[in-house]
Amino acid sequence: MNKPEKKPTHNKMGEMPVGRLILHMSWPAMLSMLIQAFYNVVDSFFVSRLGEEALAALTYVNPIQFLIISFGVGTGVGINSLISRRLGAGRFEEANLAACHGYRLSFFNWGFFAILGLFFAKPIMNLMSDNQYIIDSGTVYMQIVTIGCVFVMVQISSEKILQATGNMTLPMICSIVGAVTNIILDPLLIFGIGPFPEVGVAGAAIATVFGQFLSMCLGQYLLFAKKHSVEVKLRGWKFDKQIVKDIYAVGAPSILMQSIGSVMQFGMNMILGSLTETAVAVMGVYGRLQSFIFMPVFGLNQGVLPVMGYNYGARNKKRLMETYVKGFIIAFSIMCVGLAIFQLFPYQLLSAFNAQGSQEMFDIGIPALRGISICFLPASFGIMTSSIFQATGHGFISLWSSLIRQLVGILPLAWILSRIGGVSLVWYAFPLAEILGTLFLVIMLRHIYNNEIKRLDEIS
Repeated sequence: MNKPEKKPTHNKMGEMPVGRLILHMSWPAMLSMLIQAFYNVVDSFFVSRLGEEALAALTYVNPIQFLIISFGVGTGVGINSLISRRLGAGRFEEANLAACHGYRLSFFNWGFFAILGLFFAKPIMNLMSDNQYIIDSGTVYMQIVTIGCVFVMVQISSEKILQATGNMTLPMICSIVGAVTNIILDPLLIFGIGPFPEVGVAGAAIATVFGQFLSMCLGQYLLFAKKHSVEVKLRGWKFDKQIVKDIYAVGAPSILMQSIGSVMQFGMNMILGSLTETAVAVMGVYGRLQSFIFMPVFGLNQGVLPVMGYNYGARNKKRLMETYVKGFIIAFSIMCVGLAIFQLFPYQLLSAFNAQGSQEMFDIGIPALRGISICFLPASFGIMTSSIFQATGHGFISLWSSLIRQLVGILPLAWILSRIGGVSLVWYAFPLAEILGTLFLVIMLRHIYNNEIKRLDEIS
């Protein structure tokens, strides 16, 4: 009979002061996500030099790109949560098996998107627009990023495995390498500088995929050549469908939750496109700009998730809740700064993407940035509260929150407001929907705390 595995005696996630631990765990991911946001903005900045139609084409493809990241990150969240909980409980072999299974799931996710890009890119673009330039440019861009997404899928799984062990620095390095490569290649391929061919909008897609390739290559070296708390075996392990179920018990809600965002973007593009293509371009600009605010909070989320998962597994209520509260305070502070920037400087923000000096873009964009950014403050609560649900294995609650906010809230409200006041009112659907999601999360957090978290035995 096998001896039960002993709980770990020393681990920073169970011992380091929580405030310092959050910063220690989060700053690499926050920096990495900031750089990711920067290269997203650089993509749009250079593409906008080709005109509003090119920017609109990119915006129409955004939901598909977001869907790719949703599958990759959602599966990664499930991997991260399961590994960190098993490590916290001292079940090390199960943590290894979770890593082995999670790594291979990335290839299954890629297969789905490769088929989507090969056979459905053109029909999707035909559905979104009747502008031939937008259709052709969007189709090529979509095909490149979907067929090439194997690199980002594998890299995300590798990053989440490393993050679950408390190692946040190596994933940051991988992300920086990919982002910097993308930033360098963007203008070279879009405009054909030096020996590089001029391929327009497709150049942005090629730069993205090549950056993801280099990031993946470095990630594989760090994952397999270095010693870590978990081991990913390429051979000599046995498939266990229960582990896959455990991964997707948290990962599937996260995938669905983020995929809802893709559906929301798709729906918003349809609503805005029926009003004016300029509104679609503005929505694309907003999506890039707001990532500078949201990406650091998502990086913070990556840092606190393994800490909360570990301490939940170790049944340490005090550290679990302290991590949640301090994480929320940091997230709220970041969002306050973002709100002030969007309220005070919308003209300056839009100017970077309005190379042709379109007055219509300013007329539509300034109210849009000010209206949507009201949602920043309640969003900080939503992101951090979703983290504690994911860390404790209740990912479906986060899913319901996203359904309420984005499908029950944003899309119906946006459609109604567009009919009442046109494009000038449609943006207020975002803050109104965020309030609905916040009310739901408050109720569910109280329920989970009283019925589960409150009963955890504290470990001194």
